[in-house]
Amino acid sequence: MLNAVLSIAMLSAFLLLYGAWKRWSRDGASQQIWLMIAAALVIFANVAIWVVPDKQGKSLVTEAQ
Repeated sequence: MLNAVLSIAMLSAFLLLYGAWKRWSRDGASQQIWLMIAAALVIFANVAIWVVPDKQGKSLVTEAQ
C-alpha cells in the first residue's frame, strides 16, 4: 500500500511540473506557476525522505514493511 502511495505522489509531482510548464508557455510567469513548482519539490523531498536509505542501509519504506 505504501508503494502505491509513493507512486501516486511521484505521478502527482510530475503532473504539477507539467502543468506549470504548460501554463508558463501559455501565460508567462505567475505566482500560481511558482506555487505548483514548490509543491512538486516538496513532494519530491518527502518521497526522498521515505525512500533514500541511511548509513545503515535502512529506509523508512523498508522499516514500515
